[in-house]
Amino acid sequence: MDQTKIWNHFQNDDVMGEVFKEALPRYEFLAQQIAAGMHVLTIGVGRGGLEAILLKKGVLVSCLDPSEIAIDSLRKQYGLGDRAQVGFSQAIPFTDSQFDVVVMSEVLEHLTDDVLNSTLAEVRRVLKPDGRFIGTVPANENLLDNRVMCPHCGESFHRWGHAQSFSSMRIRDLLSINNFSVRRNETRAFPSWRRSGLKSFVKSLIRYVLGRAGVPIASPCIFFEARR
Repeated sequence: MDQTKIWNHFQNDDVMGEVFKEALPRYEFLAQQIAAGMHVLTIGVGRGGLEAILLKKGVLVSCLDPSEIAIDSLRKQYGLGDRAQVGFSQAIPFTDSQFDVVVMSEVLEHLTDDVLNSTLAEVRRVLKPDGRFIGTVPANENLLDNRVMCPHCGESFHRWGHAQSFSSMRIRDLLSINNFSVRRNETRAFPSWRRSGLKSFVKSLIRYVLGRAGVPIASPCIFFEARR
């Protein structure tokens, strides 16, 4: 299956824009982990929501994505020039020890086993000594729940292109095996706290609590932070 076709659709089709709007609370949480002035590489840009928040905060942002359309849009919108690159995580086109932080949020689950290990080696290579690798993956996903079939070619695939399922133990072991020192590894949901009214607040609070408990209805993620 060619995942680039799936993500070109989600990243660049205007009808699918709502998918990324729902990610705003997650982007805001990730941005809170990064200080102004740091040099950060984001891998997998979506529609540039995280990049926009980081740039507004005063972070020096570089980014990498397979979609030429998405990268071209970020270059034009934010004047990133060569700091925005088209490419893949298993062959990062940046120099050794360049970044304070590398962010991969909702990306690792799309990678096959061989690409996953090559990617982690590349992330470690481009991080500065003691640099941080942070990100999220879906928590304990049953991949069969989102299996669909193409009515034209008959190929069966995950509707979001996921190839991996992660538990907290698996993500910790994976990072440790690839020579990262794991500092945080926690299950959480990212509800929106922006909606007004008591009812909306209670709904967000319930989702947050259920997410910390890893209850599937809350669509929980695993947030990880590791150091080179």
